[in-house]
Amino acid sequence: MTIRIVLVDDHAIVREGLRALLSSTPDMCVVGEGANGHEAVELVQQYRPDVVLLDLVMPQHDGIIAITQIKKDIPETRILVLTSFVEDTKVFAALKAGARGYILKDTLPPQLLQAIRDVYHDQSSLHPTIAAKMLREWSSPFANTSTNEPLTAREREVLTFVAKGWSNQDIAHKLTITERTVGTHMSHILSKLHLASRTQAVLYALRHGLTRLEDTDVE
Repeated sequence: MTIRIVLVDDHAIVREGLRALLSSTPDMCVVGEGANGHEAVELVQQYRPDVVLLDLVMPQHDGIIAITQIKKDIPETRILVLTSFVEDTKVFAALKAGARGYILKDTLPPQLLQAIRDVYHDQSSLHPTIAAKMLREWSSPFANTSTNEPLTAREREVLTFVAKGWSNQDIAHKLTITERTVGTHMSHILSKLHLASRTQAVLYALRHGLTRLEDTDVE
């Protein structure tokens, strides 16, 4: 059994190091490499790999957008995120989009190889830092979220992008509004839902089906 892998990272030196590691592992081989989310989608369509090893922050569609598109096109694709980013919104958005694992780049080679094998066998694999974060956030009870003041269409739109892991700057650019206006919308969202943080807003949205990652098209 050989696990066929597509590597996607915008740093060539990172891809070179990963390729060397995986190529020296008897049960793994690299069948394709890409530098951005757009190439990730094309490579998956071309090679139908067993596992995609994917960074999150890249040009021409970031990793979360790529995950969403890949899972839409070829749902059975197994995706393992390998990144430096531990922000809550990115973690939850990546896993919600369909990633089977989330590993940080400080992971030792043996643990990375095991994570690839776990994902290949359809098992989840989370870096200990991410696992602790997930347990902490998901076990935290929400405040009373009942409200007589529903979210506006614009607020729901902003919340959709926040749930995708987008920054206020990216949301402002997408919606052609100022970052200050995005911040105002977020304040209203938190107030209406009686939530304390952006992370809780994302978790609330994903838990309660208030918004879905696929609800809003991305460019």
